Amino acid sequence: MAKYIYQYENWTDFTWENSAVSVALGEVRLLQGKILGQIHSLGFSMKEEKNLEMLTLDVLKSSEIEGEKLNYEQVRSSIARRLGINMAGLVTSSRNVEGIVEMMLDATQNFKNPLTEERLFGWHAALFPIGYSGMYKIEVAQYRTEEMQVVSGAMGKERVHYEAVPAKNVKAEMDKFLSWLNDDNIVIDSILKAAIAHFWFIIIHPFDDGNGRIARAISDMLLARSENSSERFYSLSNQIQQEKKLYYETLKTEQHSNGDITKWLVWFLTCLKHALLETEESMQNILLKAEFWEKHKATPINERQRLMINKLFDNFYGKLTSSKWAKITKTSSDTALRDIKDLIKKGILQQEKQGGRSTNYTLVIK
Repeated sequence: MAKYIYQYENWTDFTWENSAVSVALGEVRLLQGKILGQIHSLGFSMKEEKNLEMLTLDVLKSSEIEGEKLNYEQVRSSIARRLGINMAGLVTSSRNVEGIVEMMLDATQNFKNPLTEERLFGWHAALFPIGYSGMYKIEVAQYRTEEMQVVSGAMGKERVHYEAVPAKNVKAEMDKFLSWLNDDNIVIDSILKAAIAHFWFIIIHPFDDGNGRIARAISDMLLARSENSSERFYSLSNQIQQEKKLYYETLKTEQHSNGDITKWLVWFLTCLKHALLETEESMQNILLKAEFWEKHKATPINERQRLMINKLFDNFYGKLTSSKWAKITKTSSDTALRDIKDLIKKGILQQEKQGGRSTNYTLVIK
């Protein structure tokens, strides 16, 4: 069987083909700058909304990669409460949701703080508040003391995908990793640092469980450092979930590398580029919305109308009719029609030309 990367001497002296990596890094940096420029032009409430949306997505998708589906409303409510965002309809969150939110927010909001062993153990304890992973009792807030294999398949027919660093070496390997991570004198682009840190941590696999989620939190922390901002406007975990097959395939290939991690770095940067492109696309809608509200800041608009206009900007499903308006705003058909006619008069809504059994309305965006 081929050697694992950590079985080579000085295995963490990673190398890569600079030409391939620098092209991918250049594309990411360009997009990052473009999006951050657009974000700065948004008003406070829209920035806050986008930040909340992306943090929620990040928490949900990082867990989904591990096969765990969290409740969207619970995650969103937990983040909103912790960030002090005033919102209607907040729900109570379960203990495991609170834990992963706590870890993710510590990584992204306190991104300037060094990543110490104590902080890492705190993250691990937050992920497993009762000391169990599913039905299995695990070692929490400490490095693993047993050997670790990543396997799949039925009992007796298991396939070993990966055999992690021996337990006796974990502490020394983690000390080296944390020392490198916290060393500001190492001259390396912080996005590349995020990619290397993710890979390095996964190779060590220092915990009984939760290694993937913590690796992604470390990446998010370093990406926040690369932007010098705690506000998140894209979700790397969402993109990794979409490219999960390739994520695992690339890790599997590179775990047998002799130190050249070009394939991993290019994959990570390409994945990040796709996440940024997705945000760039959604930003067009946010900028349209911002322009709209700027244009109509002096227009008298009631709360029901405001709610429905925002819904129309945020991917409203199907066509807008007066009956849908009445249902969503919990009002009578007469009031719904009055609200709609008022917005038509103000040049905000227009009646769709094609007839049919029910009249449809669309936003006027100029």
